[in-house]
Amino acid sequence: MKIRRVLVWTVGMAVLLFVLMQAYFFVQIAWWVKHNPSSTSFMRQQESVLSEKDSKFILQQRWVTYDHISNHLKRAVIASEDDGFVDHDGVDWEATQKAFEKNKKKGKVVSGGSTITQQLAKNLFLSGERSYLRKGQELIITYMLETCMDKERILEIYLNVVEWGVGVFGAEAAAQHYYGIHASALNASQAARLAVMLPKPRAYDKNRNSPYLQKRTEVIMRRMNASELP
Repeated sequence: MKIRRVLVWTVGMAVLLFVLMQAYFFVQIAWWVKHNPSSTSFMRQQESVLSEKDSKFILQQRWVTYDHISNHLKRAVIASEDDGFVDHDGVDWEATQKAFEKNKKKGKVVSGGSTITQQLAKNLFLSGERSYLRKGQELIITYMLETCMDKERILEIYLNVVEWGVGVFGAEAAAQHYYGIHASALNASQAARLAVMLPKPRAYDKNRNSPYLQKRTEVIMRRMNASELP
């Protein structure tokens, strides 16, 4: 009987902690419907790592409103990262299935099939760890985001917090870092190039003349005009 009571108590506490954590995430997301996040989990992780290497390091990030981000960049990011963004409910289940099959074949998690909303969920609250447990939490947060926010707000936050280089976060910082202009002034070619950098921003920041980067940029430029904006 003692063992049973301990087991019930342990399971009960685990469930309570899980529920409290989800409540915390939901309250944060509800607040961000009208207020901008000052930082994200991923920003803080990178700032900690880079600060250890350079005590004078300052993270580059400046918030700009949706209307002050080039439509070229919005279209390019959707074309490159999530071409069904305006239509799905936060998860592209076909892409998720393909990622699952790829992971099964490799014997480990190497692909996530993440949408823009899922990437935002990860950046806001989680780590870069690849595991099915983290993926499960990511899905819960994704549906919270889609429930509380419209697509425009999700894209606005994403474009302001996503990593775009070594210590570079958000569209405004990226535009300044790579081109010395504001995010609102990015042309189609510049926007496509920035969008292509997103999967490996730190690598491309250090290798800006990558042949793949140029080739992929040309592909995105051909596709981006078909991207539907929220």
